[in-house]
Amino acid sequence: MEFFGFTFFDSLEGGALLGVAAGIFLVGLFLTIKGGDWFVDSASWFAEVTGIPKFVVGATIVSFATTLPELLVSVRAAMNGSAQLAIGNAVGSVTANTTLIMGVSLVAIAGVVSRKEFSLKGGLLLAAIIGLTVLSLGGLLPVWSAYVLWAIFAIFMISNLIEGKKGAAGDTIDSFEKKELPAKILFFLLGTASIVFGAEFLVSSGKTIAAGIGISETIIGFTVIALGTSLPELVTTLTAIRKKENSLSVGNIVGANIIDTTLILPLCAVINGEPLPVENINLVFDFPVCIAACALAIVPTVIQGRFKKWQGYALLGVYALYMLLLVLNETGVVALG
Repeated sequence: MEFFGFTFFDSLEGGALLGVAAGIFLVGLFLTIKGGDWFVDSASWFAEVTGIPKFVVGATIVSFATTLPELLVSVRAAMNGSAQLAIGNAVGSVTANTTLIMGVSLVAIAGVVSRKEFSLKGGLLLAAIIGLTVLSLGGLLPVWSAYVLWAIFAIFMISNLIEGKKGAAGDTIDSFEKKELPAKILFFLLGTASIVFGAEFLVSSGKTIAAGIGISETIIGFTVIALGTSLPELVTTLTAIRKKENSLSVGNIVGANIIDTTLILPLCAVINGEPLPVENINLVFDFPVCIAACALAIVPTVIQGRFKKWQGYALLGVYALYMLLLVLNETGVVALG
């Protein structure tokens, strides 16, 4: 089994390997669940005592924490000259976050959002995806395009800082709450680490178990691995749903998507030092699906000033169709690219 690029238990096989994988899977499950509790509780506490909107906390602090594994993996791949799959991975992650994770969130808790707050963030996400598509039309993402995408990221961060400052104006953490601050920071960091390591354990052991019981590599690739890239966001969302913290969940999803497309992907291009190749399937299938999914999540919400459950069901339907077509393309039943 491989964890964070390192191989372990390579001398085991058969039942012994499956037994170890099952044990690691249970450890990963415990870590992600417990880490999610610590993570969401700490972030929610921070938002409440500072007065910063939970959507903003979710879009910044929480999003950076949940995208940290992807950032590290992408940077390492780019430094090793293996950034060819960066665009497909980034766009696929945005699609999964929007259709699966936001879909689950909206089906469970659809609610009112601040139109002013959400409109700008949603608009920036759509601008990033559409901009990425336009910049990639020649089959390559130029290195200079990184600065265009970073400009969108800068606007995103500046808007969050302004909103955070307004929300925190006049609010101070009292002496009792100050005593809690070190513990909350510790549990936030422990929660982040638990989710990161737990997700890695779940994905790696899940791949081993699936292969051991005869599931094809294609199906493993489009289920266990695809879900694994979005697992931190999924854990955070499910925990937030259980604790009725929907603003934190939606902010995390939107923020993670913007970070994926406007920070991590451009960073890969700059480190790689040459244009990133864009496959035809990305242009004719992945990008259009991603744009449609983001538009479905954002446009009706901006118009109505609230999320609706039908959006959640529609997004889950898009995810199911997206995954089905990817599997059929991989198996040669249909040709998407």
